[in-house]
Amino acid sequence: MITMEAPPLERKLVAILAADVEGYSRLMHQDEEAALATLSSHRSIIDSIIVQGRGEISGTAGDSVLAEFASVVDAVHSAVLIQQALTKANATLSPDRRMMLRIGINVGDVMVKDNGIFGDGVNVAARLEAMAEPGSICVTRGVRDHLRDRVDYEFEDLGEHTVKNIARPVRVFRVKFDRNATSPLPVSEPADGRSTIQLTDIDATSEGRNADPIELEFWKSVETSGNHDEYRAYLKQYPDGNFAALAKARLAKPASAKPDVTADREVELEFWTSIKDGDVAASFEAYLEKYPEGEFKALAKIRLGELSESQNLQDDK
Repeated sequence: MITMEAPPLERKLVAILAADVEGYSRLMHQDEEAALATLSSHRSIIDSIIVQGRGEISGTAGDSVLAEFASVVDAVHSAVLIQQALTKANATLSPDRRMMLRIGINVGDVMVKDNGIFGDGVNVAARLEAMAEPGSICVTRGVRDHLRDRVDYEFEDLGEHTVKNIARPVRVFRVKFDRNATSPLPVSEPADGRSTIQLTDIDATSEGRNADPIELEFWKSVETSGNHDEYRAYLKQYPDGNFAALAKARLAKPASAKPDVTADREVELEFWTSIKDGDVAASFEAYLEKYPEGEFKALAKIRLGELSESQNLQDDK
């Protein structure tokens, strides 16, 4: 009997960013619909900054994000910009709806499988994220040393910490930055010569990137689907849209093998919540086009009828 050996796993050295929402379960318990709406809005900001900072999202699970960067500088700059953008976004929300992010960054060797990254390097980043205070960023000594003389940030030494499942203690540093400031991402040429997406103003992401309401609703309805056809549909409708770069990045990754029914239900609910009290007929038409057999199909049709009748009355005056 011949035994076939499994091919060796690909390995690479990257900067790993792990992020998680503080108190997400509590927020979901208080108001599920509001928590999902805030999370989706924040995720649009986070994902956009990561992609435009030349990072790649390697995994998401509920309120957590895992991303990799070829550059440690890009990883830390993106993390700072994310925290500053979310500070501004949270300022527009009531205190009970605000979501604070904790971020941990490590640089290390990781294993790659099915477009995801694994290994001690990832585990350390996740442990750093758990140590970080809401709204802050913790990094390893390797990250701090790499950034010396390359960035203007200062670092607070938090000492050595024993990390679960890691043999040696980890020296942890907190990145010191102004959460209320505006920090542009640095412009640098990628090593492979590809064109660089530049993000020069925090306001572009923190205010929903000034997207048209219909475009924003369209993007929210497809962003977590993993369906390439839906991303292509978005790009066909909005080739230069506010989320075009993110849609192209999603197209570069393999399509989801199996749709996530729970996630799709949450997206539909959030879509409906965002439009149900509005008076824009195109919003309800977009919902029916996206979810022709959706849970709120009847309500959407009723609302369209009401808006049509109201418009006819105005035209008769």
